[in-house]
Amino acid sequence: MSRSALVGNVIAMLEDAGFLVSDRCAIRPKSFDIAARRGEDTILVKILGNIDAFDGHTGAEMRRLGEYLEATPLVIGLRTRDEELKPGVVYFRHGVPVFSPNTAMDYFVEEVPPLIYAAPGGLYVNIDSDILADAREERDWSLGKLANELGVSRRTVSKYENGMDASVEVAAALDDLFDKPLTSPVNVLEEGEDVREDDSMPDEPEVDPDDEQLVTVLTRVGFDVHPTNRAPFKTVSEDEDDGEADRMLTGHSELNEAARKRARIMASVGRVTGARSVYVVERATRESLEGTALVEEEEMDDIEVAEELRELIRERSEKPA
Repeated sequence: MSRSALVGNVIAMLEDAGFLVSDRCAIRPKSFDIAARRGEDTILVKILGNIDAFDGHTGAEMRRLGEYLEATPLVIGLRTRDEELKPGVVYFRHGVPVFSPNTAMDYFVEEVPPLIYAAPGGLYVNIDSDILADAREERDWSLGKLANELGVSRRTVSKYENGMDASVEVAAALDDLFDKPLTSPVNVLEEGEDVREDDSMPDEPEVDPDDEQLVTVLTRVGFDVHPTNRAPFKTVSEDEDDGEADRMLTGHSELNEAARKRARIMASVGRVTGARSVYVVERATRESLEGTALVEEEEMDDIEVAEELRELIRERSEKPA
């Protein structure tokens, strides 16, 4: 299957599942392919045939964007260099959950979450420690008795009852022993925090020298500004508006065909993630571009407070290009 066909299939699947899906980020470099939202769940999705192409720089950018936009970064892919991704299994690359299109279909369309995750040493599942302890006590089994049945140490059983996850083989043996499910699903839409390695949030990239004045202005008027280096926008900015975070995607370049493409993607991603979008140019011949407000550099320099910029974006993005 070509990557283009794979992307189309994933977009169709998410739309069938009730997600609002952004335009595809058909630019380079790009850290994600689409943004999508259903209810309160927002995801940023990278779609790959071979997930070995997913590098650490892209993973770091996706995790940062997920933090800024309150979204879960995900990779949907078919295989590694050596094997197909197993159905019903969540993998992790550079701190980002990864799974196959079939697993995505089960999760998002059929609402059957995955139970298994891959980690160094094999495949594991989350054991519901309270249910396990109750089931053992109902049988009047000691820790040692259950340990003998499983072929593990008494200490290991104690760890299961205190929250340690188990291998797939042990989980299957527990299900057989107690004739009831003792596992809980992988919490993918919380970025798999319950099973992935405890990686700290990656540091932000340095500000592009061409964007330093823009970042200075945004910071001066009250925004927390987060630079990016692989997204279709230069920064994600945040400001408290009536007690809620107000987010803004900002582009900055010459007004050319590449800017038009980026502006269209920014507007689409903004609609999905609930962020405003603005593109800063030296000279503007219109008030908006593909649904993204245009602001000249001199206008930006004259802005004094965040509300002034918000109102300018609101007025211009609502007018036809």
